[in-house]
Amino acid sequence: MAKQILVTGGLGFIGSHTVVELQNAGFDVVVIDDLSNTTIKVLDQITEITGTKPAFEQIDLRIKQDVKTFFDKYQIDGIIHFAAFKAVGESMSKPLDYYENNLGALVYLLQEMRDRKLDNFIFSSSCTVYGQADELPITENAPVKKAESVYGNTKQIGEEIIEDASKAHGINAIALRYFNPVGAHPSVKIGELPLGVPQNLIPFITQTAAGIRAELSVFGDDYPTTDGTAVRDYIHVVDLAKAHIAALNRLIEKNNKAAYEFFNVGTGTGSSVLEVINAFETANGVKLNYKIVDRRAGDITAAYADTTIANKELNWKTELGLQEALKSAWEWQLKQK
Repeated sequence: MAKQILVTGGLGFIGSHTVVELQNAGFDVVVIDDLSNTTIKVLDQITEITGTKPAFEQIDLRIKQDVKTFFDKYQIDGIIHFAAFKAVGESMSKPLDYYENNLGALVYLLQEMRDRKLDNFIFSSSCTVYGQADELPITENAPVKKAESVYGNTKQIGEEIIEDASKAHGINAIALRYFNPVGAHPSVKIGELPLGVPQNLIPFITQTAAGIRAELSVFGDDYPTTDGTAVRDYIHVVDLAKAHIAALNRLIEKNNKAAYEFFNVGTGTGSSVLEVINAFETANGVKLNYKIVDRRAGDITAAYADTTIANKELNWKTELGLQEALKSAWEWQLKQK
């Protein structure tokens, strides 16, 4: 019988792509989403891609009784936990909301796992835990720096909570520290659709190209990089989704080397903001209206992954490049009405 996997935040950008890959890999998927940053139509779009409609529960994971009721209803063999608030700027003005949502929900899920003796937990973490790393590329041995934002702090504390719970209660868990997910599914039925003003570079680029935004602001051109703009590691969201399947299989097959593990998930290549803009223009034959403005508070100079450990231990590697990601992101944007 197929294993039943809970995906929290499963109608979001990364969550929806992971649900598709889980279904393609033969898993039975249950999605929890409170629809605070997505829409219910994503469920139909997933179904169009895979031919199978995942079970869906609209639940606010901050409500402990609702979480308990969910686990009374379903027999879950593993959890992939995406559900979280994720806007860095907003986290600084609403810290208590971020701590309640990102940490309270995590605790409630882990308590149910403990009480019901459930196993196999994958956590959506972030390379933000490294801050401005001392050395590039960033390996898993890089020290975790004091968080630059409340959002980043919730990822650091979240990892600590999982590690402690893992030790105390025998829950096998993996935290995946993502770099910068971009792109859309090749079917162009799901993609990144932020509600309101985009917080990330790629949707801001595509919305500017589509005329929704007047111009793109490039925050700073005086960084110590090849062209003065900040450098990030942009990973195609489909590759990132597949990393979750690899991590889940590692736990299910008991191939993990410790109860709690963490891996960097990126491409291993850094691209500057101007390089991304040029790549977008080249891939899609579109000119972008952009201007250089002052640096943004909290932004680091550069971050890109050393993926050696993830490649070896998860038997996973990226297959799609930046051009493919930017092409699919633009095709996705053009479909939005």
